[in-house]
Amino acid sequence: MQIFDINGRLVKELANSKMNAGFYNFDWNGTDSNGTKVSSGIYFYKLETEGFSQTKKMIFLK
Repeated sequence: MQIFDINGRLVKELANSKMNAGFYNFDWNGTDSNGTKVSSGIYFYKLETEGFSQTKKMIFLK
């Protein structure tokens, strides 16, 4: 699970490991990989598995 800004730059990677099938929750605290708070705006989250990839838009408001 990765989060990107409107320009397509990677902001943060929330998970990058092989996981068993099931339901998972990922919480993003609004910080980038360096721990700096990001500004309000449009971001994209991407979920990739073997044979599947999906990107969705979200709005982050402080």
